[in-house]
Amino acid sequence: MDLHLDRITLVYPDGDETLTAVDDVSLTVPAGTTTALLGPSGSGKSSLLAVAGGLTRPTSGDVRIGEDVAFGPHTPLRAATRTRLEQVGIVFQAPQLLASLTALEQLELHAHLRGRRPATVRDEATALLGEVGLADLAHRHPAQLSGGQRQRVAIARALVGSPDVLLVDEPTSALDHERGTQVVELVTRLARERGAAAVIVSHDASTLGSVDRTVRIVNGRLETAEALVPG
Repeated sequence: MDLHLDRITLVYPDGDETLTAVDDVSLTVPAGTTTALLGPSGSGKSSLLAVAGGLTRPTSGDVRIGEDVAFGPHTPLRAATRTRLEQVGIVFQAPQLLASLTALEQLELHAHLRGRRPATVRDEATALLGEVGLADLAHRHPAQLSGGQRQRVAIARALVGSPDVLLVDEPTSALDHERGTQVVELVTRLARERGAAAVIVSHDASTLGSVDRTVRIVNGRLETAEALVPG
């Protein structure tokens, strides 16, 4: 399903004043495509991603997944949590893996949080680790994996249950250029193959050659948006 951000505004209190982190942003990400949100630190790109994933309520505007409003200013917390668990996969800047769990167990725990018994998703989790190139490392713990490998586990974990939306925050910040480019290419490929609407937040345009579209955001407003690549 497509992801629609409809006139999203996010305002924070800032002492006696207010700070507008996101200013009347509208954006559609078609299913099976990847859009990169590119901008400097403090531009509002991570704030917009948080709204898109239901982690932060917008001050105004709605987030729709397909035709249904998923998140808005008055969406109850329980409803937002349920939608996020069922339809949204999020990859944070730091992989946030549990040190005591193997790569396979990271995915099984995520499935458990979504209401599924780990044993019922073992085959899916194993297949996902294979898709991100880690089939032979499924039983290793995070300390036994490289930074790029840990990021791949986090991507696989976010895809458990085949979410409609995949949101990835600064996946290349702790990686060198080659590994960062590989991670972006992986997200783009998986989104296309699985029909997910994917958004990658980044400050490094040099790693984004594989995405379908790049959107620049400055001071909370969309500045430029390249057309989607045909096909």
